[in-house]
Amino acid sequence: MSKIEHNMSLTAEAPAKLSTTQRLASGIGLVGLFILVLAVANVNFPNKTLFLTLSLGLIAAGTIIFANDLYLGKHEGIKNDGVWFKSLSGRGFWAWILGISLTLFYVVLYWYPQYLGLNADGANTGIISLFDPLSQFISGNPASQWFVYGTLYTLAILIFGYKFILKYRNNRYEVIRTFSVMFFQLGFAFILPEILIRLNQPYYNPANIWPLNYDLFTDYKINEFLSAGNIGVIMLAFGLISIFVITPILTYKYGKRWYCSWVCGCGGLAETAGDPYRQLSNKSQYAWKIERWVIHSVLVFVTVMTIAVLYSFLGDSANDFWLTKDVFLWGAAGFLTFLFAVIMIFKRKELAKDAKYGAIGYLVVILSIISINYFSGNGNIFFFGGYQLREWYGFLIGAAFSGVIGVGFYPIFGSRVWCRYGCPMAAILGMQQRLFSRFRITTNGGQCISCGNCSTYCEMGIDVRAYAQKGENIVRSSCVGCGICSAVCPRGVLKLENDDMGGRINSEEVLLGNDVDLMDLVNQKSK
Repeated sequence: MSKIEHNMSLTAEAPAKLSTTQRLASGIGLVGLFILVLAVANVNFPNKTLFLTLSLGLIAAGTIIFANDLYLGKHEGIKNDGVWFKSLSGRGFWAWILGISLTLFYVVLYWYPQYLGLNADGANTGIISLFDPLSQFISGNPASQWFVYGTLYTLAILIFGYKFILKYRNNRYEVIRTFSVMFFQLGFAFILPEILIRLNQPYYNPANIWPLNYDLFTDYKINEFLSAGNIGVIMLAFGLISIFVITPILTYKYGKRWYCSWVCGCGGLAETAGDPYRQLSNKSQYAWKIERWVIHSVLVFVTVMTIAVLYSFLGDSANDFWLTKDVFLWGAAGFLTFLFAVIMIFKRKELAKDAKYGAIGYLVVILSIISINYFSGNGNIFFFGGYQLREWYGFLIGAAFSGVIGVGFYPIFGSRVWCRYGCPMAAILGMQQRLFSRFRITTNGGQCISCGNCSTYCEMGIDVRAYAQKGENIVRSSCVGCGICSAVCPRGVLKLENDDMGGRINSEEVLLGNDVDLMDLVNQKSK
């Protein structure tokens, strides 16, 4: 008896059904998830420590068993079997259900935490109370919605990171990179800030750098640092050093990948839990144009808002502190003018048409600084209260964009929506990478067979194949250096590098059939 084959693809087999082990693993994970759902429904568990451990343990165990059965029984190598034919990874019914569910979760988390059991006037209830024992153990305080979120966020990176490592275990770079994001999320983003609170120190995550850490320079945070003595001053100093010293040096050497793909928690979640959705990123030129306008507009907005927030914190009298409002404003304007002039003088050729957009952004910032100076006073900034402005700032960048859109839209628009369109840190690092960094993805066009794997699985929407076909090095501000394009290439065409180009064979010359003096190149390389 013949079986109807619904798969019309000429290049792939129909996705295999779940094995018995995978079904069992899915059931184990769903039981753990069901406990969390019961907690949301205000079920009062008699032993919260036991049921929390049981819930998180079952979710982790189910994921690990599923990943082991899925990948360990296959040969090493990238496996994207039937990814476009699965409902969850191909924008099908279950993808929309998951996307809507994640979006609703973020909406409730940010704006309606009382429905999760947060009680400012008494003991927590619901799912937040379930996490109270863990929070009390680490920080000595009851759980908040942010602790619940941080725990689940960290768990997702750890368990899906394990799955990612099994899938890409043939590639040493991917394995090390994944261990790195798992380490930074668990140690620096989750445990360390909670321990600092237990020690009566300010909440601080050293891996969260401005402008991604948008509240670093708010008045309440600066007051926290200053009131904490030497420890607080060190934290504030490290925050400044991270912006002006560490970030430029590491980006020059390694590109933005050192942060976006090795340290950042947002990137860590996108790379691990978001891996099944990387192929959904829009590769069209129209999407690329929108990306450039949106992300650089966000950067301009964040820069102006940070200046405004700092302006509201500083005083008018030099007798109190030398850094007055006027000194800060004109100092910021002078620094930005100097930076813009240097870029225009030395890197105008690389910017090409983007130079005029950079000029527009610079003009907006400078005009905003002048406006702050002339249209602010009595605690107001642009006729709005400083506190109200900070609230909007956190809402637009921290909640609406990075949370609701950035993660909730994984199954619909791909895993790097936030990184691609909204992250101001990615915008700053991207400009440095394009203009000053040694990092690039080199290509060997003569080896390219135009299979398109590289473009398909680029989560940042870069048409990598177009570069590979021409033998052109990829130097793009949006590239996060995840290395997946290189990992899925069957011919070894792509290579992540941060070395100089001296003594290289020009692949364009080879493609054109021109004579290349190989001995001359060898001699240049040996010098």
